[in-house]
Amino acid sequence: MELSIGNLVAKPGEKVTGTIAVPGTTVKLPVTLINGKSDGKTVLITAGIHNAEYSGIETAIQLAGEIEPDEISGGLIIIHLVNVSGFEDRTMSVVPEDGKNLNRIFPGDPDGTEGDKICHFLVTAFFSRADFYIDLHAGDGYESLAPYVYYLGAAALEVVTRAKAMAQKVNVPYMVRSDIASGGAYNYAGSCGIPSILIERGGEARWSEAEVSLYKADVKNVLRHLAVLRGKVKANENKPVDVSDVVYENAAVTGCWYPRKKSGETFKKGEELGVIKDYFGKLQQICIAKYDGVILYQVSSLAILKDGPMIAYGKIVN
Repeated sequence: MELSIGNLVAKPGEKVTGTIAVPGTTVKLPVTLINGKSDGKTVLITAGIHNAEYSGIETAIQLAGEIEPDEISGGLIIIHLVNVSGFEDRTMSVVPEDGKNLNRIFPGDPDGTEGDKICHFLVTAFFSRADFYIDLHAGDGYESLAPYVYYLGAAALEVVTRAKAMAQKVNVPYMVRSDIASGGAYNYAGSCGIPSILIERGGEARWSEAEVSLYKADVKNVLRHLAVLRGKVKANENKPVDVSDVVYENAAVTGCWYPRKKSGETFKKGEELGVIKDYFGKLQQICIAKYDGVILYQVSSLAILKDGPMIAYGKIVN
């Protein structure tokens, strides 16, 4: 069966690369279609929904170059970079044309602004072809994080179960169930009945071959689990455990951020996790742990903005 999206068509046993235009915008998405010779499921892989999360983008680029049709059953759709204009403008998180964060506005709107149209096109042209979905992320340019994976929670039980099974094949210490049904790409995909995960690895607007190698291994292991990529599922060093009751705490003021711990470190209830000071060194805000837990990610820059991200942490489920 042919695998086709927009102007790209891959016949069985073919790999095709090119750009696909987003209607009503100047955006052209770099896409690879890999169509196996034998039938199977179709997996969508996206990167660069947040354009400064480089480890995911480079992982998608390398996977698209490495995986060949004779290695898979079914099909792979890889969007190397979703927020192209943000990448080329070197912004963080948002589409420069409208200032919108793509991972907050799914399913989008064909009559909206640039970001809305991109999201709507992904839903109608790409989600409609996918049986499973893997979204590649990292900490933003000003964030450090511990590697972890999100899986769907706000979907039909069968979809949630399959998504969690995908997450368990990722070589990270933690996984988080998300009970949000829209806004994020993988969240909305779950509402469409597509088992989906979002992997977080890397951050701070950096990437390395070592990190990308780990990221590629994550994705390939999930693909083996889904019987799309040939080979045995590998036993990972890490078996991710659930982190629940995640607190996403924003800064109450603009100023200078001083974290007390590193991402991935554990803490006790009542511990000071960080403080914000003004430009004279005067204390403005103290972040106190609400319970025992682990830091998933936090701002790593000195600068921190009012109402912007500060820290995310949760309870480790035994």
